Amino acid sequence: MYAIIRAGGKQAKVSEGDVIAIERIKTADAEVSFTPLLVVQDDGTVISERAALDKTKVVAEVLGESRGDKVEVFKYKNKTGYRRRQGHRQTYTTIQVTAIETGAKKAAKEASKKAAKDDPEKAEKKKKKKKEKASSEEKAPKKAAKAPKDKDEAATEPKAEAPAAETAAGDEEA
Repeated sequence: MYAIIRAGGKQAKVSEGDVIAIERIKTADAEVSFTPLLVVQDDGTVISERAALDKTKVVAEVLGESRGDKVEVFKYKNKTGYRRRQGHRQTYTTIQVTAIETGAKKAAKEASKKAAKDDPEKAEKKKKKKKEKASSEEKAPKKAAKAPKDKDEAATEPKAEAPAAETAAGDEEA
């Protein structure tokens, strides 16, 4: 499983156990969490919906800070004597990804199982409601079967009247 996260205006592809350097994060915490932009699971399932990604997070452990290579900035204009020299070293935070957590669904299932174990009366009531719904669904097709027959009979009556009206109109023409 891997995820794409955004850190410091840049995106990075991370898996559990990866050690990466991102732009400096000012935090005193030992753990940092990111909301991923995309998650690809081991079975190839891609999670990219915003609602699902809001429930997902990438947890990382801060290992330390370091400075990057020096970047030379040199500005020059020909024949004018204009020269400017400047350097820059970016500070990076090194992190190790510890977990990619997907999921309110798993937490909800576990919570419902715990609730069922804690309160057996509620579990029994749920079972009764399911049985009642199943029995009402069995009765519903019988009612539905009767209703179209009445509609068919009503639909056939106007058809019988329509030819009579046509013959009366035909008699007037002759």
